Amino acid sequence: MKIEFSGRPLLAMTMSAAVLAGCVSSAAVIPQPRAQAPVEQTSQPRAVRGPSGSVTVPIGQPVPSAMPRPAGPLDPGFRRAPAGLQDRIHALWSAFPGKTGIAVQRIDGEWTLSHRGGDLFPQQSVSKLWVALTVLDAVDQGRLTLDQRVRIGPEDLTLFYQPIAARVRAEGSVTLSVRDLIEIAITQSDNTANDSLLRTVGGPDAVRRFIAKKDLGAIRFGPGERLLQAGTAGLKWQQAYSVGRAFQQARAALPDATRRAARNAYLANPPDGASPTAIANALTRLARGALLSPESTEYLLGVMSRTKSGPRRLKAGLPADWKFLHKTGTGQDYKGSTAGYNDIGIATAPDGTRYAIVVLLGDTSAPVPARMELMQAVSSAVAAYHGK
Repeated sequence: MKIEFSGRPLLAMTMSAAVLAGCVSSAAVIPQPRAQAPVEQTSQPRAVRGPSGSVTVPIGQPVPSAMPRPAGPLDPGFRRAPAGLQDRIHALWSAFPGKTGIAVQRIDGEWTLSHRGGDLFPQQSVSKLWVALTVLDAVDQGRLTLDQRVRIGPEDLTLFYQPIAARVRAEGSVTLSVRDLIEIAITQSDNTANDSLLRTVGGPDAVRRFIAKKDLGAIRFGPGERLLQAGTAGLKWQQAYSVGRAFQQARAALPDATRRAARNAYLANPPDGASPTAIANALTRLARGALLSPESTEYLLGVMSRTKSGPRRLKAGLPADWKFLHKTGTGQDYKGSTAGYNDIGIATAPDGTRYAIVVLLGDTSAPVPARMELMQAVSSAVAAYHGK
């Protein structure tokens, strides 16, 4: 999967849909804006803020009578999103070509706004977050430890981005701790590191059980990197595809009709599909400490803050004094279109207020710079309307 590890953030953010559309190169065809669609906005049950300002009551759970809301006025954006933010996000969403899903949720508040918030979008490497959560849940339960060692041999290699592969081929095999594998899988989006964690924790069914146990909603987990990517391309996985560019060569040799049919089937019913609203909810519950132990929560948020991929996606739209932790995902290209170009994360304002931000591009032919500019515009809008 393609990731951006370098490059300066764009210097200027354009907020209006018209100017954003103008940022797209002449190679892109910008359709007429979508018909006005109602913004999906929901209110969450009343939350309780602790001494640090963080909300500790999970979404959907009542506030105990012994934990009343603190006295004094709340800031204006606590109960509902600023009207200007709704309008700004809608304008950006309606002008962008392709299937786009956006969700913004105030973690320390009571609102969510979204566009196509309930639709399923390909996650691609965003799904590495659910693997890490499942592993850390197993650590919390005493079934695994962060220091547990995992052997990785040639038979465990996957495809696309996997820096570990060079070491495995040079040394015959490598043995890394669970802690190391989480760091590499999240911060570098290494597919072999992620699949090694998946194998260690019990496979795809273990992740699906975690998602169900935590009631995360419309979040699917696929069959693992090798089978997912092979199926999306119209191939049956062979371990030989893990070497060099063997997978890309086999994919290129397929009849175009085979590739197109497989890609369309994936987009119509992605086995790794998730909705923007469900992901925003999951990020909110993670940040509130409702998914893992306090120690595991702090650890995972720290790992996500070191993510190297996608520096010019959501992160680049935030002011320098905001903090951001995230996970990206990028799917396969087919004739200039990408099946899944995503970024999800938690943005923290200087005053400590946190927002879950999710932008999923399910299928788009817009140039990569325009995709990044959309993401930057979304996160920039959240910052611009903070406190209003």
